Amino acid sequence: MFDLPRDPKIFLTWRWEDVVPYYEDLRRRPLTAETVEEWLADWSNLAEHLFEQYARLYVATTLDTQDQEAERRYKAFVEEVMPKAKLAEQHLKRRLLESGLRPANFELPLKRMEADVRLFREENIPLIVEERHLTNEYNKITGAQTVEWEGEERTLPQMRPLLQELDRDTRERAWRAMMERQLADREALNALWQKLLDVRVRQAQNAGCATYRDYRWHLMARFDYTPEDCHTFHRAIEAVVVPAAQRIYERRRRRLGVETLRPWDLNVDPDGRPPLRPFTTEEEFVETATRIFHRVDETLGGYFDIMREEGYLDLANRKGKAPGGYCMDYPVSRRPFIFMNAVGLQQDVRTLMHEAGHAFHAFESLALPYAHQREVGMEFAEVASMAMELLSAPYWREEEGGFYGPDEYIRARVEHLENIVLFWPYMAVVDAFQHWVYEHPDEARDPAACDATWSALWDRFMPGVDWSGLEEIKATGWHRKLHIFEIPFYYVEYGLAQLGAVQVWGNALKDQADAVRRYRSALALGGTRSLPELYRAAGARFAFDVEIMERAIALIEAQLERLGAGVTAPTA
Repeated sequence: MFDLPRDPKIFLTWRWEDVVPYYEDLRRRPLTAETVEEWLADWSNLAEHLFEQYARLYVATTLDTQDQEAERRYKAFVEEVMPKAKLAEQHLKRRLLESGLRPANFELPLKRMEADVRLFREENIPLIVEERHLTNEYNKITGAQTVEWEGEERTLPQMRPLLQELDRDTRERAWRAMMERQLADREALNALWQKLLDVRVRQAQNAGCATYRDYRWHLMARFDYTPEDCHTFHRAIEAVVVPAAQRIYERRRRRLGVETLRPWDLNVDPDGRPPLRPFTTEEEFVETATRIFHRVDETLGGYFDIMREEGYLDLANRKGKAPGGYCMDYPVSRRPFIFMNAVGLQQDVRTLMHEAGHAFHAFESLALPYAHQREVGMEFAEVASMAMELLSAPYWREEEGGFYGPDEYIRARVEHLENIVLFWPYMAVVDAFQHWVYEHPDEARDPAACDATWSALWDRFMPGVDWSGLEEIKATGWHRKLHIFEIPFYYVEYGLAQLGAVQVWGNALKDQADAVRRYRSALALGGTRSLPELYRAAGARFAFDVEIMERAIALIEAQLERLGAGVTAPTA
């Protein structure tokens, strides 16, 4: 058995010469029915060390996008270690597959390995490295975006609370300042996009795939659905969710008393109440979240305690921090790490609940012996996160130890449920845009064509808000979606998972404890079951059709009605 260091301070300094003896040992060692378990355990251990090294180096670049030393170390690992490790991993995958051995509870990992081996081309390794550098450039461009507001320099996340101000002129000025700053990087992002698209198309061509979509589909182990299923999903959203979203927009317009709803009218309270401010300090934020997780489930609360006590949370926004939020696994340390940009908004509450769901997934699946068994399709990984938003929601009330008094709690719940409805059409825009890009890469090399396609999709799925005079900002919305630049095709997962999470929540409305129990049981399966099986274990159905979408919208609208939001379609 390999005796590898567990202290990150040691293996974070690994160079390729430190790693290669372990791969050579695995290549030479006898692989038989008697030795396969130990062989897999050593391979898993080595893979975990390399992934944690990558993860910690990447996290450092996002904590401070101006940290040149962190960027240098990350770049050195990506350029010098990862390409060689990827090649060595392919040799091990091929060796296991050719052995004919079928370890217990390893069917899906083997299927993923088969896809990897089939698509792997050594000439793609430098292209993958180049792609990682380009996506890091996106973080640097967007992370440096700040605006001057009343004599103070603010990051764009720090500007977001102004979009909840009651004064409409203030909201508009803040929104336009943010958009103008993002437009200032239009040419830089267009140039970056053309480089990314070229690199991705070349990877697909090298692998013998007709399109990058075909290449990416198999690379992402999408065994349980097809591109046509995504288009079916888009049509179901257009038929069922878009009208529901228009009802929400129309209610908001009437309550605000405005002639048309503008983009800066979407975050303010429509009844003229001050913005929700669930917390003022990071300490208060974490303390309250801790109580909530313990109310959901004592074991899950204990996981969050570990992260809090051992320093695996970085939640507050600051200048130079990369945008967004994520949960990153550190498999050697057996800990997940949560990164986000909290500024004191209700959205921050949702983000932490969401990322904690990912963290709980990591903790629950740790009992599986091999890293390969913990590779979960994002279509279910996002059920873990989105369901936690809904499972935690009953405990957001102050009387349960949460953030809100009675009236604020209702506001937060209504906002949450309405945002779920409003998200699906936006998800359809992002996913349909990516299908178009990689079906028509020659056209998509022209940023103007991308702008036109995004605008057309926006008009198809996002009616209800008046963008007149703002066409340039609307058209460049794809610049503001980091997944398009950094993680191609990773977005429909959110829409599918949201549908699964709403089903888990529907079960919780009948029996919260049983729904949480089934949720945890499904998380513990890791990546050892198909998507339909994982959804069933969590008490949901993996589907794309109009019928299941109708049930989800009916459930959400019924709950909105109970909360007093009033969802009846408006009359003239």
